[in-house]
Amino acid sequence: MDPISIRAARRDDVQVMAQLLMASAESQGERESLCVGAADLLREGFSDAPRFHALIAEANGRAVGLALYCITFSTWTSINGLHLEDLYVDLQWRRQGVARALMRELADVAVTHHCRHLHWFVLHSNARARRFYESLGADIVDDWATMQLDVAHATKRASK
Repeated sequence: MDPISIRAARRDDVQVMAQLLMASAESQGERESLCVGAADLLREGFSDAPRFHALIAEANGRAVGLALYCITFSTWTSINGLHLEDLYVDLQWRRQGVARALMRELADVAVTHHCRHLHWFVLHSNARARRFYESLGADIVDDWATMQLDVAHATKRASK
């Protein structure tokens, strides 16, 4: 097995980040749902006020994994949290410690930012991912329901 290194994403990584996100969407059967491209990643992640951060997993100088995250704030705890938006490992590199290395680095980032917890969403149907996260000590939080409101729908309802 080739050694894996984890590093912060850089501006010149946006093309490979977009490719990894597309591969992730394809693996979930959601290619058409992905709305972000390299230009979006550059604008939103590498400006003076970045809206997200990312880690790149590399083997032999080639990107084989990605973790895209942002720091959140909780009014319940008055402490930061780390929200993992996307975690993807190239199919050829799965089960070789890449996801575990990315999660370990995310935990270090969370400590650096004084976060109390890491949180993310996992599809109910993705049993393999759920088992992996549980093997890290993660718990399924079922006392909160995930809610989502489309902004266009909300503005129509508010104008009635």
